[in-house]
Amino acid sequence: MSVFGSRAPDDPIGELVALLARLPSVGERTATRLAFHVLGGDPEYARALGDALMGIHERVRRCVRCGNYGAEDICRICADPRRDERTLCVVARVPDLVAIEKSGTFRGRYHVLHKLLAPLDGVGPEDLPLDALVSRAAPVEVEEVIVATPLSVEGEATALYVAEVLGQAGVRVTRIASGVPHGGELEFTDQVTLGRALDGRKDI
Repeated sequence: MSVFGSRAPDDPIGELVALLARLPSVGERTATRLAFHVLGGDPEYARALGDALMGIHERVRRCVRCGNYGAEDICRICADPRRDERTLCVVARVPDLVAIEKSGTFRGRYHVLHKLLAPLDGVGPEDLPLDALVSRAAPVEVEEVIVATPLSVEGEATALYVAEVLGQAGVRVTRIASGVPHGGELEFTDQVTLGRALDGRKDI
């Protein structure tokens, strides 16, 4: 059911609203406003938007080293020779990586898990890409691994497990400080708080 009533097969506005409403944090009211914004704008913009959405999975790749998204097999951060090879930052999702980059306080490299331990959702230790992380974090190459998973139950459990696995490999592991609110997502944390959290990290 949409604001236009039961959506019929020939209801393009209702269909667009329904699709937009499936995006995170977008309710039906916001979806309706976005749909009419697109409808009332330049048709070329609507076509460009549609083309970008249609080709997103073909044009965007997951970095074979760190799991970041990019246009090539190696992302721009992994390809940047100016980044510090001695420090790795482990994050749950790419938006978390983007948030840390915007803080401007970290110049090392990243490792994206793309998921957190969540037994109730069927995500166990075997589902985390830790073999690749251990290989990258060999003691002769990496001096510190910063675990920057969310300060939630799942994020804390994942951080402890990562620390246990890397500890067995002889790698120093630190955790971002609690300047980030408990249960908060890094993507929505302000840059100053993120910077302080990174600066105040501690061993785990």
